[in-house]
Amino acid sequence: MTSNEIRKQFIEFFKSKKHTFVPSASVVPLDDPTLLFTNAGMNQFKDVFLAKGERPYSRAANAQKCIRVSGKHNDLEEVGHDTYHHTFFEMLGNWSFGDYYKKEAIAWAWELLTQVWKLPKERLYATVFGGDTEDGLEADTEAEQLWKEMTNIPHDHILRFGKKDNFWEMGATGPCGPCSEIHIDLTDDLSGGPLVNAGVPEVIEIWNLVFIQYNRDEQGKLTLLPAKHVDTGAGFERIVAVLQKKNSNYDTDVFSPLLDEIGKLAGEKYEQSAEKIAFRVIADHIRMLSFSIADGGLPSNEGRGYVMRRILRRAARYGRKLNMREPFIYKLVPRLVEHMGDAYPELKDRADHVAKVIQSEEVHFNRTLDRGLEIFEKITTSLQKKKKTVIPGTDVFKLYDTFGFPVDLTRILAEEKNLSIDMDAFEKEMDQQRERARSAAKFTSQTVSTDQWTILNEGDDSSFVGYEEVAFNTQISRFWQNGNEVRIRLMKTPFYAESGGQVGDKGKIEGEGFVLDVIDTQKEGNAIIHICRYEGEFNPENDKVYAEILNSERRKTIKNHTATHLLHGALRRVLGDHVHQAGSLVTPDRLRFDFTHFEKVKDEQLTEIEQIVNSEIQKDTHLEIVNKKFTEAKAMGAMALFGEKYGDVVRTVRIGEFSLELCGGTHVKDTGEIGPFIIVSEEGIASGVRRIEAITGPKAVHFIQQTRSYVTDITQILNSPENLISDKINGLLDDKKRLEKELADLKAQQLSGNLDGIIASAKSKNDIKMILHKVENADMNQLKDLGDKIREKVQSTVGLIGSKNDDKLAFVAFVSDDLLKSYNAGNLVREVAKVAGGGGGGRPHMATAGGKDVAKLDEAMQKFEELIG
Repeated sequence: MTSNEIRKQFIEFFKSKKHTFVPSASVVPLDDPTLLFTNAGMNQFKDVFLAKGERPYSRAANAQKCIRVSGKHNDLEEVGHDTYHHTFFEMLGNWSFGDYYKKEAIAWAWELLTQVWKLPKERLYATVFGGDTEDGLEADTEAEQLWKEMTNIPHDHILRFGKKDNFWEMGATGPCGPCSEIHIDLTDDLSGGPLVNAGVPEVIEIWNLVFIQYNRDEQGKLTLLPAKHVDTGAGFERIVAVLQKKNSNYDTDVFSPLLDEIGKLAGEKYEQSAEKIAFRVIADHIRMLSFSIADGGLPSNEGRGYVMRRILRRAARYGRKLNMREPFIYKLVPRLVEHMGDAYPELKDRADHVAKVIQSEEVHFNRTLDRGLEIFEKITTSLQKKKKTVIPGTDVFKLYDTFGFPVDLTRILAEEKNLSIDMDAFEKEMDQQRERARSAAKFTSQTVSTDQWTILNEGDDSSFVGYEEVAFNTQISRFWQNGNEVRIRLMKTPFYAESGGQVGDKGKIEGEGFVLDVIDTQKEGNAIIHICRYEGEFNPENDKVYAEILNSERRKTIKNHTATHLLHGALRRVLGDHVHQAGSLVTPDRLRFDFTHFEKVKDEQLTEIEQIVNSEIQKDTHLEIVNKKFTEAKAMGAMALFGEKYGDVVRTVRIGEFSLELCGGTHVKDTGEIGPFIIVSEEGIASGVRRIEAITGPKAVHFIQQTRSYVTDITQILNSPENLISDKINGLLDDKKRLEKELADLKAQQLSGNLDGIIASAKSKNDIKMILHKVENADMNQLKDLGDKIREKVQSTVGLIGSKNDDKLAFVAFVSDDLLKSYNAGNLVREVAKVAGGGGGGRPHMATAGGKDVAKLDEAMQKFEELIG
């Protein structure tokens, strides 16, 4: 069986058991600030396990894209060096949300492994939780007995293990429970029993069945959950290796197409190469990079972007072991898309974007890599001369900060020279940058656990009516108060919760005897949370309330939101189809739109984009907003957002023939409502990503009026008609440059006018002539010019010219050619500058320096004389 057939077979098996197939969540969890990357199949269901969200199904199955490269799941060091660790991998999983439990999970796992995939039962082992005295938990005898009753596994293949191996926890607090792992013995003589959980490749775990039945509170106490869940995960690459009877994941058809393609680029075959590790690293890393970029991630110097950048640079570094020094990683994208694009359509849809981002990063890295390698060689050569074996953390940081070397790359290079790096010192250097990254990380609100809510109405709540209504009579579902902060969930609400870049609504919630100021609206799972300010204890007499949004702010916001759709369409028309939305922010005051593009947008292009958007606004096109099946919307060409997860039914927003996007936000009814659209800035924010900020409506009108006022003032000051302002200003600037040059020439003539007199003023000392000369308000270029003219006329002479310029000193030292073996101008001027609290240097024949203490000019000149003595 091929890997694609195995993945499909797993999904079809569980669909036959009445599971709903749920597409993989984005590997870049844009809605979960606690995660750099999606690292397990359960991530997208976390809200269900935390009792903060629901799904319209109770059984689910999927193949989830996962990345593990940092923190608890840091597999990066092993990637490529062994045969089974990967940065990117797929996790096959099936879930039960309060539906079936241990009996079915065990029976179905065994059925798929032994009856469908025909794995011999003699090679399979099942581990169960053996209990834990610290938590007061007994062994999971229920699962142990079910393995005996529901399967024909040899009873001596059912093994008990402790909390470390067989008790799963989401985190320090929250849902948890015992798990039952299935391991396979790959030894030739079936002797692998004692090697279960020993961490050896001969006996590996292939499936983990987690039985979520407890909740751990902040004191560490465990209590039984009211609903029990099943969360299973089977490593796809390992399953494929087992079923294809391969000893290495890299020998399966998951990786072989990539390894073949790498071989073509490198001019050698993987099987025959002495650098197999390099092949494996590159094959693994192109998968991680492609999927993370396709889902909206971008290389950068912070957070997940930094992880992506170090992965890319690690792959580029290993490419050099295969003599691939020019950008090559991006050339692997088409082969990956060909192999995995059907299973993950987003990869196929964004293939061009993925390749361009990777190529841009490779080009950038190559510019710095060679220079960085030179610096590394100097550092290590110096250490080896001093017989030291540890690279200081300050040097590691310099390589990172200046030359973009990930610390992993420096470590690899160091190990090749039998050196190590001082990680503690490096981490200290990184502290400030980490602090900035933490500050930038968005964690919009503290979550409220289920048992903290005061419930007034049971059942479903948070039905959004805000597309049609701005005020609504409704009921409180539940509330929570902490000081003067009150959080409210309503049965129905007109308040839009922050989503898709659009900020949450503000407004008021009014009930009998109280008025709550709603300062923000956020989402937790499917629940809409109204974050309110209220003085005093909140204790409503009944559940009835009147909820009203601040419509003046909503009106401004919807103008900006619809404008982002028009801007997106205009960008694609002017710049090309490679443009995709990479993020947005829609507020009442402005809109911010991030998009994929690989160079600065030219001024004339920005003008054209702005004109197109305003033209579409003038057409006053009516928006068609309808719900459609996701597959139907995609077939119609609807644009989807990077990293966004969509259900089976999606909301489409069509603006004539100009734009069609999937969007859950609020919009104007007709484009003419937007008013003027003005781009106020365009800049790069990351490799391959640009940002436009713009304004609309009253804000744009104010901008136009203010700009007109500025222009009127300028025309009056310059006494020039409006259409000739540029010519007038350019003429004034030309006059200024001409006058400055004339003044500089005059100053130079004055400085060198008494050249013979300056030379004649030289003192003789030990058969050497020494010139000490002071001038007023001369810049460094003028001093150097004077020094050059003196040098042309003298022999056996050293000199120092000093000048005071306002609150600074400038020095030029020079040495005639016949004295260069005895004196070095750079060394001389450096010592002189120290006297005045400055520094400098330069070439042996002429060098420059600056000083901060103008009162020390004479003392500095005296120092020069002492140095010549």
